Amino acid sequence: MIKVILDSNFLFIPLQFKIDIFDEIEALIGRFEPIILSTTMEELRSFSKKSSIKTQKQALSALNLAKRCRLVSVEKRPEESFDDVILRVAKEWKYSVATNDRTLRKRLRETGITTIFLRQKSHLEIEGYPSD
Repeated sequence: MIKVILDSNFLFIPLQFKIDIFDEIEALIGRFEPIILSTTMEELRSFSKKSSIKTQKQALSALNLAKRCRLVSVEKRPEESFDDVILRVAKEWKYSVATNDRTLRKRLRETGITTIFLRQKSHLEIEGYPSD
């Protein structure tokens, strides 16, 4: 089964664009296991406390969605950003990544990692999948 790491911003899609990310990913790649890294949970918790009211609500909603994913505990090295952790783990474990972060997507693609992202605010698309 394909394992897909969900980035924090990807978990905002259902609230912002009314798209069921789990159904959409399954339509793209078939059965998959959604993964949330402990560092992503940490990032979402921080958004839920220190951001604007709107972002706080989105972060709380994202934390709720994250309950549908398998939590994987990872360490964030002092020199790493949250995106660096996602890149490192995806590369080491050969996982796909679902993110809307353009910079992260570019870095993932340069490393040959399959990415799933929102296209035209209406549907998900996959890049770098073996059939590409």
